[in-house]
Amino acid sequence: MLNFSKWPLLLLLSTEELATIQQVCVFGASANEAIYITNDNKVFVFGRNCTGWLGSRDGLSTIVPKQLSCLEGKKVVSLSYGRGPDVLLATEDGKVFACGYDGCRLLGVVKMGICELSQSLVTVNIPNMKVKEVACGAHHSMVLTEDGEVFAWSYNNHFLHAQPFPAKVGGSLQGKTVIGITCGHSFSMALLDNGEIHGWGDNHDGQLGVGHNNYVSRIPCHLSALQESCIKQVVSGYGHSLAVTDKGLLYSWGANTFGQLGIGDKKKCCSPVQVMADEERFVEVAACHLTNTSAAKTQSGQVYMWGECRGRAVVMPRLTHFTNTDDVFACVASPPVMWRLMSVEHDDSLAVAEALKNEFDSPETADLKFIVEGKCIHVHKAVLKIRCEHFRSMFRSPWVESHQEVIEISQFSYTIYRSFLQFLYTDTVDLPPEDAIGLLDLATSYCESRLKHLSQQIVKGGITIQNAFALFLSAKQFDAEDLEEFCFRFCIRHLTQVIQTATLSQVDGNVFKGFIIRASYAGAFKY
Repeated sequence: MLNFSKWPLLLLLSTEELATIQQVCVFGASANEAIYITNDNKVFVFGRNCTGWLGSRDGLSTIVPKQLSCLEGKKVVSLSYGRGPDVLLATEDGKVFACGYDGCRLLGVVKMGICELSQSLVTVNIPNMKVKEVACGAHHSMVLTEDGEVFAWSYNNHFLHAQPFPAKVGGSLQGKTVIGITCGHSFSMALLDNGEIHGWGDNHDGQLGVGHNNYVSRIPCHLSALQESCIKQVVSGYGHSLAVTDKGLLYSWGANTFGQLGIGDKKKCCSPVQVMADEERFVEVAACHLTNTSAAKTQSGQVYMWGECRGRAVVMPRLTHFTNTDDVFACVASPPVMWRLMSVEHDDSLAVAEALKNEFDSPETADLKFIVEGKCIHVHKAVLKIRCEHFRSMFRSPWVESHQEVIEISQFSYTIYRSFLQFLYTDTVDLPPEDAIGLLDLATSYCESRLKHLSQQIVKGGITIQNAFALFLSAKQFDAEDLEEFCFRFCIRHLTQVIQTATLSQVDGNVFKGFIIRASYAGAFKY
């Protein structure tokens, strides 16, 4: 469940009001405004009233939530806020609503030259299009339609054309299908369905990632430095961007005043650079156009933060005890806003499996700690005894470990052992193929048959010409007969190429001889 105390503004709500929240977003120059959506799809706002959406132009704040009645019954699927301050919302039926300060024509609805606070939500007209995602920068706004097209409008801040009404974005996006959009302070990024990134706007800090910082691009241009990678997510901070690939690699580029690129210094980068190369694999990155803070979550569930953290510069990713990237922005960002519209899960609606999953590596409820490679993993003895025969024997027998509150593990890596423990809580494995062979080793040692099966399936998905013979040998070593046969058949089908790899040429002569004999019996040399 979301810990509301991390956002003091939310504590102004009563316990009863908090219990109704399904989605929530805290925003504003000082994190002093909020919007939340209840379980019955009612939308409420409260706070300082900078946007004027509380129904008056006097700017008076209120701690009494005001319902936006025109949105009642509509499901909000995307929300973003700008610096104006202004807010965009997209509903499930594809409509877009806007509210807030329009002096920079951020709402896309007012006549040229009129600057005012809108007193209620207004509809943004995207002709004959259904919108599925919205994004706001400091002085510009964008929407993404279900057809993969991008529309934008903005104030002319010398980086983007003055466009008071939504207009289709062309350039290198012409004829392409966009699946994601993000805004920095004065620049924009679009993610295509083929994994490409295209950007436009301010480039004075290299935030477009095109190799230099000597121009402003008013039309989208392809970020070609990552053309060999398939990008799954891209997000933008004030003047920098982060991207994660389908292989879990993390890249950053742009401004770096607070170390928000995570590369160990404060030098800006005009081309993407890899963050924590060969150390971790990531599934999510987080940034917000109001901050210089960066965050990322790994495949094993760890959360890292770097950049501006409580006003100080952190130039290298630092491991936290947070369970999600949202907590990073609540606790260390300036201002402590939410970088996205958050969904809330209530304890009384959680299934047993989900509740158990949420308690993995929770220092608040754990009664045992494993130390692996100097890193701590919090677990519960009862769960381990129920789920694993190895631990059941450990805690029931007079083992030394049965009376310890801290157990050190040296025979397995941190990534492998954490994935194993997480499997006991979730019954799933989330590891890249290159790490799954180590998990297979652990599963064999701990006699975990289901984990052994899952590990083999992951390894199969990552087999290549280069690693096929090495995986074949590992399968033999760990008595994984199914995987061994799979790897053997793969080697036979690609025998000429496999024999030419460095791995096979370096194996023991008797091992190579045994493989050749087995291959001959399988008909590899029948011609």
